[in-house]
Amino acid sequence: MRRILLVAHREFMQNVQTKGFWFGILFFPILLTAFIAVPQLLERTKSARRYAVLDQSGWLLDAVNARIAEGDLRLVLETTVERLEDAAEFQALPAALQQVARDVAAMTADERDALAGVLVRRGDADAVPEPVRDLLVRHGGILRAWWASATPDTLRRIEDNVSVSRYIQVPAPTGPNAAEQLNAQVADNAIFAYFVLEASPVEGSGGSRYLSKNLTDEDLRGWFGRMVTSVVREQRLEREHIDPLIARWIQTPVRFEVRKVSAGGTEESIGERDTLRQWAPVVFVYLLWISVWSVSQMLMMNTVEEKSSRVIEVLLSSVSPVELLAGKIAGIAATGLTMVLFWLTTFFLGTKYLPGMLGASNELELSAIASDPLLIGSFLAYFLLGYLLFAAILVGLGSVCNTVSDAQNMMPALLLLLIVPLLSMVPIGRDPNGMLAKVLSYIPPFTPFVMMNRAAGPPSAAEYVITTALLVVSILAALWAGAKVFRIGVLLTGKPPKFREILRWVRAPVGMVPVRKDTR
Repeated sequence: MRRILLVAHREFMQNVQTKGFWFGILFFPILLTAFIAVPQLLERTKSARRYAVLDQSGWLLDAVNARIAEGDLRLVLETTVERLEDAAEFQALPAALQQVARDVAAMTADERDALAGVLVRRGDADAVPEPVRDLLVRHGGILRAWWASATPDTLRRIEDNVSVSRYIQVPAPTGPNAAEQLNAQVADNAIFAYFVLEASPVEGSGGSRYLSKNLTDEDLRGWFGRMVTSVVREQRLEREHIDPLIARWIQTPVRFEVRKVSAGGTEESIGERDTLRQWAPVVFVYLLWISVWSVSQMLMMNTVEEKSSRVIEVLLSSVSPVELLAGKIAGIAATGLTMVLFWLTTFFLGTKYLPGMLGASNELELSAIASDPLLIGSFLAYFLLGYLLFAAILVGLGSVCNTVSDAQNMMPALLLLLIVPLLSMVPIGRDPNGMLAKVLSYIPPFTPFVMMNRAAGPPSAAEYVITTALLVVSILAALWAGAKVFRIGVLLTGKPPKFREILRWVRAPVGMVPVRKDTR
């Protein structure tokens, strides 16, 4: 045992003291963070889209611009309410918004919409809900004056997501050659695109158009199209004398309240966090797959390098092949646990602080899901079991390879086997207790990944016991076979043996060293 621990300590220190090891474990969380953060940061740096509108109807553009202004004002009012929790940010708001902040906070979403509509369209204040009417009586003059003088820059300083931050409408030319002039502006990149609103949008004659050089970025077209559609829909309802509330009621879909049946047979309400937790194991499966494959491959490459450099012969002069094998597996396991614990800590910190750094809300408390004891415990257990299984296989294969290129030629076959858990992640996540999930759970090379994927199911206690027992038996068999191959392969030189020769070594009785046939 002492010699095994010495070998394990040597393997562990040999890996963790290198700069490459720390670069490797840092690279994955940095890469994952970059995949999440960089697209959002790049989206923010995208220049505002300048566009123009040719309004052939004579009224639709004004109504659409009023609808756009309503949406921006509603966002500003919501941001005002949110800043009540931060004294410094609240003091940075205009005085008019500070005066109405608490009244707006007490309003419902529909009442805020009504307030925005009155301020933008200067409609009849008597037709709005009482809380809105009371606010307008007390602060209407100051609030209207502020809104009339508010510039796009003022709105952007309050709320980044207002439409004037992303889309800038420029005046369209007039006259018979207006379309040709706009085409030239689009061609010269003076504007991103322009819209043509048909003469009779309520009747829907089909004359509306969208013209741009860039047809892959559909954000502008989708946003402006929604605004136009909402205005035209209101006009059609009014023409047909249909109450908008009745129309909204007719279009309201039937929604089913989703509830969960517990293991005891009782109903339980669920939220977004419960839905997210259902898919959380998929993330852990991906992390588990990378961890097991990386660490097992590290063990294999380490064995091949020491064999090719003859270092392994020096080690065998002091320890037996089995002690060397056990020490290598234990040392690389400690290295892998160091790497995995670092990744889990990074994952927890990322889910806790990254949403806030990107300006997103963290109402779902992703860090609580990332630190769930069941998920973390399952991850660590299946990491060790999966590592032991594949380590026994790879260290045996590595012992019969003389060069790194020989080892790399063997990797694709094993990699194809490991692709199966990745391809089945989503189907198993959708049906963690289905037939596919249950069948793959009883195949030892897939067991760690599939059972981790089913953690949100969860499987029955009997399945945990049976699959774990099968996995442990498979690990013992793989370690036994790997030890027999390793005992002979570490000192083998020349051409790598064929698969039939390796099987003959495994079947050979303990203590007997099979003689390799001359392959010349």
